[in-house]
Amino acid sequence: MDEPILTMEEREAINSGRWFSSLSPSLRHDILRCAYVKRHKDGDMLAARGDPPEQWIACAKGAVRVSSTSVSGKQITLTYVEPGIWFGDVSIFDGDRRTHDCYAHGDTTTLNVAKADFKKILSQHVEFYEAMLRLQSRRIRQLYGLVEDLNTLPLRARLAKQLNHLLRSYGVPSLSDAKAVRISLQLAQEELAQLLGASRQRVNQELKQMERELIIRIEPGGLVVMDRDALLAIVNADH
Repeated sequence: MDEPILTMEEREAINSGRWFSSLSPSLRHDILRCAYVKRHKDGDMLAARGDPPEQWIACAKGAVRVSSTSVSGKQITLTYVEPGIWFGDVSIFDGDRRTHDCYAHGDTTTLNVAKADFKKILSQHVEFYEAMLRLQSRRIRQLYGLVEDLNTLPLRARLAKQLNHLLRSYGVPSLSDAKAVRISLQLAQEELAQLLGASRQRVNQELKQMERELIIRIEPGGLVVMDRDALLAIVNADH
């Protein structure tokens, strides 16, 4: 499954990542120089809870599903790591073991930096420390934002916000409608519900209502957004 180099599309996903693109050319060069590519099939495990941290990882294609297991043994999806996003550095910094399971969602490509190389780059680039602090700060802000949304926004607004987020990362033009955008990341309604902290039944009800309002269209292969302005209006109305 391993390939020696990234495809043009995968390299663009890495280089255009908001955080990675902010680094100096020399730091980006040193990171990419020691990184290796891995290709994964849908469902492949990338890391398991309790594993020692052996590498720093970036998603270059597809998605990485980060999950936890409940006391009853049910898998709960916490988030999806999108192309251009780096993760796995917290365990390297604090020396503790991985806290969650990570699986490939669909055909997925990752870029990996071994822990020893990660620490070597830290020792050679003072800039890298500052960049990692910015990355951690952004994650903390996002986490607070998610908690705030969960406690202040109704499910309809949280769903609209999540769909708009997925559009930015996985939106592709619909072949059947020039104005519509299809979300290429295929999520079961149960998985979408877990991201929103709601039941599948309630999420299904909200999706059906949005479909009746001609905001989205539910297809066997996923969701198609028909009216993005209406989706944004739902989000803004509750902020």
